[in-house]
Order: sequence, then C-alpha cells, then structure tokens
Amino acid sequence: MTGQEALSDDKIQGAWVGEAPKLNSTITLAGYDPQWPRLFDREAERIRRVLGDRVLVLEHVGSTSVPGLCAKPIIDVLLEVPDSDDEDAYVPDLEAAGYRLTIREPDWEKHRMFKGPDTNVNLHVYSPGNGQTPRYRLFRDRLRSHPEELELYAAKKRELAARTWKYVQNYADAKTEVVEEILGRARAEQYDGHSEAYAEHAEKSVTNACYDRPAIVDLAGDVEGQRVLDVGCAAGHLSALLAGRGADVLGVDASAGMIAVARRKFGAVARFEVADVTRPLSAASGSFDVITASLVLHYLEDWGPALAEFRRVLKPGGVLVFSVHHPGEDWRWFGKENYFEVELLEDEFPPGNVVRFYRRPLSRTFQAVRDAGFAVDRLVEPMPVPEAEAADPKWAANLRTKPRFLYFRAVSPAGRVPG
Repeated sequence: MTGQEALSDDKIQGAWVGEAPKLNSTITLAGYDPQWPRLFDREAERIRRVLGDRVLVLEHVGSTSVPGLCAKPIIDVLLEVPDSDDEDAYVPDLEAAGYRLTIREPDWEKHRMFKGPDTNVNLHVYSPGNGQTPRYRLFRDRLRSHPEELELYAAKKRELAARTWKYVQNYADAKTEVVEEILGRARAEQYDGHSEAYAEHAEKSVTNACYDRPAIVDLAGDVEGQRVLDVGCAAGHLSALLAGRGADVLGVDASAGMIAVARRKFGAVARFEVADVTRPLSAASGSFDVITASLVLHYLEDWGPALAEFRRVLKPGGVLVFSVHHPGEDWRWFGKENYFEVELLEDEFPPGNVVRFYRRPLSRTFQAVRDAGFAVDRLVEPMPVPEAEAADPKWAANLRTKPRFLYFRAVSPAGRVPG
C-alpha cells in the first residue's frame, strides 16, 4: 500500500534488482490466519538481533496485520533505519542473515524491499521522515477499528484479485482508489479531534490572518452579491470574511467537527455543510460565481476529480481562487532530493497535531488546473499585510523573505457548463 502513482512496466522493471517477476495470473487471497502476527514477531526479533540500534521503527503493516482481513499470505514489515540510501550500513548484515534485496527505489521515499530468508516476507525499508510510515499506520489502525472499512476493503480486494494481472504491482496500484477513500475518512476523523484547537490557532495565526486569508480575499475580488463556495472552510474564518464583503457563502469541509465549530462561530453570516471534495458535490451545475480553496488541494494526491467538480459547479466565467504549499518550500524544508516527485509528507500543524499532505512540482500544479479546463489568470507569491509586523515581527520577516504558499486565480471559460 503506497501513495505513489501507478507504475508503468518500465518503472516496475527499473525498480527491481534483477528481473521483475511476472504474474500473468489472478491473485490468491487467503483468509486471515492468527499465525501471521506470530510470524511477524519472529521476523522482528531476527531483524533486531541483526541490526541492533540501527532499527528506529519496526512494525507489522499491510493486510496481514489486520485481524479478520483476507490477504496474500505475505508478512509486510516496515523498517526505518538512519539512512536507507546508505546501503553499506545495513544491507550486508541483512543479506548475511538470509534477506535478499529485491527492490531499490532511491528516488521514491528512499525505499528498499527485501524478501525474507525462510518466511514469505516483504521487508520495506525507509529513512526517518518518510511519508509511508504514517500512511501505513493510519490505514492499518483504521481497518482495525472500523469493521465497515475492513469489509469495504476486503470486497474490493476480492474483486480485483479475480482479475488477471501482469505484475503483482498492477494489482496493488488498482487498490489505490479505495485506499485513498478510506484514508480520507480517517484523516477527517483525526481533524475532528482537534477542531477547537485549530479554530483558535487559525484565528490568531499571523500566517492565516495576515497572509493567507488577505491574499485569498484580494484574488477573489469584488464578491458582493455573488454566490461563493468556500471549500475546506475549516472553522469558517475565510467564509465569514467573504460574507462580510456581501457574498452569499456556503462553506464545506470534510470534518464534521470543523463544521460544528464554523456553525457555532459564524452560522449567522454563512451556511456550512459537511462535504468531501474527493466526491461529487450536491450542488447543481453552474451554482457558484466564485470558489475559494484555502490550503486544501495539497491534501489530495489526485486533484483531477476535485477540480472537475469545481469546474462543474462554477458558472461560465466563474473564478477559482486557491492556495497551496509553495513547491519550492516543501522541497527545501523536508530535504527531499527529487523535486519532481509527488510525495506524501508528514508535519505537525498546529504543534502536536500530525497532518499529512502531498508535495508536487509547480509544473504538476499547472497541468492539473489546465487539464480541468481552467485558464490561470494570476499566479501570486504575496506579502503579509502590514498588521503582521505588530502581531509577530519575526514571523512577518519570514513571510516577506521566504516562499511559504502559492496562490492561483483561475477562470472557468465562458460557454457550456461541464456535466
């Protein structure tokens, strides 16, 4: 279970050490076996004995780690070492213990995979700060605690397993849609838990109050008398600002907790509803003059469905204004080697609350907007408003001198409304 894009045959072959084995058959799934956790424990003991304090994280992940879930009878093990690119520091010792390096992906999360010496094991090795460790944990724990999610995933696995696949990786890639759907609900539930803390932070944060919201409002322009859809409205601060400028605002967010806070704080000036932008919206085609999406899209791996819905519900000539993490900043801040990768990252925002989002190069952002049929009208790297200096001089200086967020104003061409 990974967050990378579906791999071509050439990329599958390129990742393997040696020839990638072809399947050209269906996938065999086994019913849950209570021996699987014991097999993991045995493997974990062996790895710790071999690597000692080089083991930073070692966990049972994948379908065999979820009681009651059907699975390929292969034990997935997640291992973090100080630097998975430094193969000399751990590969010889693992090989001496019988593990065999089969996959090397230095440009994707510094990933390596080994097969086990005497048990059917996929040992996935990463460095600290990779995007896959939190993804594996969140998905595993969601399936363990939500029987309906487990059944949904099991049904999709059985459906896909019955098809013929050239490579096992093709089957894994085909599960991405249902995996992302389940992860989306898991993340929304996480956000529900810190709705109040986020609302307080967003209200006072210099980045939000003196940088992001003013930039969005400026790009939205004159909204008096216009219908505005505020996507990912969170606690409703931007929705309230737009309503204060005379707009008829509907704020939507996937988090029921956030929507509850928004209704309590700003329900007198704007409407708020729970909605997941990865799914079709309930609004009719051509319903809105303006859509705002403040710091939302980088939480989505695939922007296509959301942007297509934005285009559908906008009137011809309608405006989409959105902000995302600056691609140069994410690449620099997280110390990634390949700027051109789309990668899942993990951070804390506000401090103490783990959030996960995707970084991508600027070219991919432009391509997604273009593919959805929008024309980019303005691209802005804004400055904080003057009030930022009094609120927090140090942070205001950071915002004036370093890339933080990137802002787009895109127009839906006049003509027939899609859908």
